[in-house]
Amino acid sequence: MTRHVAPAGSRGRAEVEWLEDFLRYAERERRLSPNTVAAYRRDLEQLAAFLASTEAVDGGRDPIWARVDRLAIRGFLGQLESRGLGRATIQRKLAAVRALYAFLHRTDRLTSNPARLVRSPKRERSLPGFLGEEKARELFDRIGDEAAASEDPLVLRRWALLELLYSCGLRLGEIHGLDVADADLHDRQVRVVGKGAKERIVPLGGRAAGAIETYLEARPSVETRALFVSMRGTRLSRRQIQRDVTAALAGVADGERLTVHSLRHTFATHLLDRGADLVSVKEMLGHASLSTTRIYTHTSVERLKRVHSQAHPRGGG
Repeated sequence: MTRHVAPAGSRGRAEVEWLEDFLRYAERERRLSPNTVAAYRRDLEQLAAFLASTEAVDGGRDPIWARVDRLAIRGFLGQLESRGLGRATIQRKLAAVRALYAFLHRTDRLTSNPARLVRSPKRERSLPGFLGEEKARELFDRIGDEAAASEDPLVLRRWALLELLYSCGLRLGEIHGLDVADADLHDRQVRVVGKGAKERIVPLGGRAAGAIETYLEARPSVETRALFVSMRGTRLSRRQIQRDVTAALAGVADGERLTVHSLRHTFATHLLDRGADLVSVKEMLGHASLSTTRIYTHTSVERLKRVHSQAHPRGGG
């Protein structure tokens, strides 16, 4: 059991004081955002309520924070999981608990840190929806035919958006931030500024380059540098990009809600299915590590298993 080494005074008052001291430290010294500090408060008050309502901690004069061990914290996490909270939410709450106990230990209120050795639950990696090759072909045939029969800048903008997303596997924020100068239609490559302001060059397919060129010729003359613009001539918002893409994907989604990120997943999956190596796909996606890119291999592996099961003489059963 963690021992309390500072004078306790009133147990209830000390509990509040310790929490408030930590939150002030988080706000003023760590300079955390007001939203993060408010989330810390909610999470830690939730922990205190759990501890007070169970026999997870012994009674005594010490503040409740000082009567906690590793098993009590694990009990709190177990209760959260039993309530159906996602692992990402549980990880966030554990981060608040760890930050509190690191502070209490560092400021000599406690002789040890019971949260230090509590393991985080492994974060679930959910795969976004994606289009199979047949569905992707159906989608691009349809929007390509619509674009060929129209001079409407909105129709051509949607065509260019979808072709670019599928050709380059961009994130929503990345395509939102693209300027006209970033798309080199002659050399067929796109300069992308990704997470952490890291810049990368991604190859641009010929059909995507043609769609962008047609759109740029049809759109109204504008002052902005942005590649995709609204009818008012301003940079197209993230929300509008998502709306345009989601609406176009709805026709081939079989009831599943597909998004901009679904086209990113489609891009990566189709490259891997056609034999692209993982390192090259990692570079094109702008991932910091291969472990992130590996989630996109799941679909390819599952497809190979089905092929093996169907085609191998002893694959079934």
